[in-house]
Amino acid sequence: MTERAPHLRELGGFLKARRAELSPEDVGLSVHSAAARRVAGLRREEVADLAAISHDYYTRIEQGRLAPSEPVLDALVRVLRLDDAQRDYAENLVRRADRRPAKRGQKSVRPQLQRLLDQLTETPALVFGRYLDILAWNHLAAALITDFGQMPPRQRNYVRMVFTDPAMRTLYADWESVARTCVAILRMDAAANPTDPQLTALVGELSIADEQFRQWWAARNVARQEFGSKTLNHPDVGEMTLNWDTFSSSGDSEQHLVLWSAEPGTTSHEKLRILTSWSAPVPRRDPADHPN
Repeated sequence: MTERAPHLRELGGFLKARRAELSPEDVGLSVHSAAARRVAGLRREEVADLAAISHDYYTRIEQGRLAPSEPVLDALVRVLRLDDAQRDYAENLVRRADRRPAKRGQKSVRPQLQRLLDQLTETPALVFGRYLDILAWNHLAAALITDFGQMPPRQRNYVRMVFTDPAMRTLYADWESVARTCVAILRMDAAANPTDPQLTALVGELSIADEQFRQWWAARNVARQEFGSKTLNHPDVGEMTLNWDTFSSSGDSEQHLVLWSAEPGTTSHEKLRILTSWSAPVPRRDPADHPN
């Protein structure tokens, strides 16, 4: 096996998972006897026929022994009905298959970015790194989610928190949706280096700790989210529906700034204002300012 093997093996597993989700009827094929089918979804030969490639060619792709050409990948995207995020994931795996994965340590945020977070006193804000590691946050983000500063640095990973911290399961009104999305985003990030030791350790830890994580990771769903809304059941101010937006750092594509907000005039906005007043840091005063 070559250096391409990890990426191509992941591509094969991804394509296999996607064909398992489709029925013959979904792609216009007739089925004379459903009982005779021994696999869920489409068969390999059916995918190959629909993509106009040989059965052996497609088998080698799914086994991780061959990188599909651009026209063939386009055909597989069409046949397997991949959405934009899924297509990006497949293309990234093929594109990176010829590259040696770079060894990268986790970067810290620039002091200017941390200063910006601190100045956003009425907006919960945090910075995610690779694999949803939490690199920086402001006081309001800590008040909204948890006091990240009290956690060991290694534990500051959003996916780990969602699956191992019981408070996160009650914080989010739709915990399962949040958890599934975290897994899908983590899988998308894995395209850069499927065998990254940091990724492998995190996936292994969570696979042992949580059966749902193990099942959802095996499903190989992927997602890329840049904005959305979530309903939170905050222990101090109650239910809030907040919008969030993600901005990528121009200096580091692996760092993403996430800002939370509430629609003005809503109860959620008022509750966020209350949380802001409670969590405002006490300003430092120079002893020289005190009268003798």
